[in-house]
Amino acid sequence: MKRINLALQGGGAHGAFTWGVLCRLLREEDIEIAAISGTSAGALNAAALKSGWVANGRAGAIENLDWLWEQIGAITDPRFSDWVSSLTPTAHLWAQAMAASPAYVGFDVTTRLFSPYVYGPALRNPLERLVKQFHYDVVCGAQGPALYICATNVRSGKIRVFSDAEIKPEVFLASACLPSMFQAVEFEDPETGKSEAFWDGGYTGNPALFPLFDKDLPDDVLIVNINPLHRETLPVDSQSILNRINEISFNSSLLRELRAIEFVKRLIHDKAITDGSMKNVLVHMVADDGLMNDLNVATKTVPAPVVLARLKEAGEAAADTFLAAHKDDLNTRSTVDLAGMFN
Repeated sequence: MKRINLALQGGGAHGAFTWGVLCRLLREEDIEIAAISGTSAGALNAAALKSGWVANGRAGAIENLDWLWEQIGAITDPRFSDWVSSLTPTAHLWAQAMAASPAYVGFDVTTRLFSPYVYGPALRNPLERLVKQFHYDVVCGAQGPALYICATNVRSGKIRVFSDAEIKPEVFLASACLPSMFQAVEFEDPETGKSEAFWDGGYTGNPALFPLFDKDLPDDVLIVNINPLHRETLPVDSQSILNRINEISFNSSLLRELRAIEFVKRLIHDKAITDGSMKNVLVHMVADDGLMNDLNVATKTVPAPVVLARLKEAGEAAADTFLAAHKDDLNTRSTVDLAGMFN
């Protein structure tokens, strides 16, 4: 049995890519998921996986993930999703059409010009209805993978990682709270006993890797990356520029932690620290930067069934490629060239 930890990025509706990755991983009977760190959409995927896993093992986890994305807007019946997908244009053309639609342009302009505190409760987070349906006795329970949910404390600017009994509906809403769209999520933080305000966890941990360094957890961390690290095309219009700023911002915390891991690995290799004094993290990544370069902020914001279906399909394909190439490397060595990434 190969034991791994998962690190699931946030990225709005693009989290459907992670849905596909998880469904493919869950079909590998000899891979056990020990812990999951998730932000925003990654947190939702993590909670759905854990709840289903505890209820009915791997099949239950896949079924619960399908339910989650069905609630968000996906067509999960293959008789219909395959038919719809076959009749629609490429992901790139679909993304361009969505970004240019009058409805989306109007929404985009509104969120840039007006604070969410101006229109008050008129724009509630649509996830609120969904997260209240989670089974928190299971999500917060000891069975199944350990769960860590990331949010950003607005006042301190620091990351806050919630786990165990700390997790409740407000935590998921905080982890997915984009400040240009929604008012900060405020609730009493059990860590401080004070009312705290939180924004999207992507600003400080997308997702946080350090909770997965616990000595009782496996060395392997598999990152599902949905914010492209590299874009070849220079963004020149205001929408593309803002989207790339957000991608860079949401990847920066992850890159900092990966740089720290690479530094520790060099110390271990050079025998500059005592053997076993620090964890030798084995890093893996599943991503599809090509597809994500074809998409845009509109496809992140609007969960169009066609795009969700294609993202899931791409996630399954990316996970399949990773497993074919690197399954034997799990629990043995890193498959991400960290030194090359930072040179």
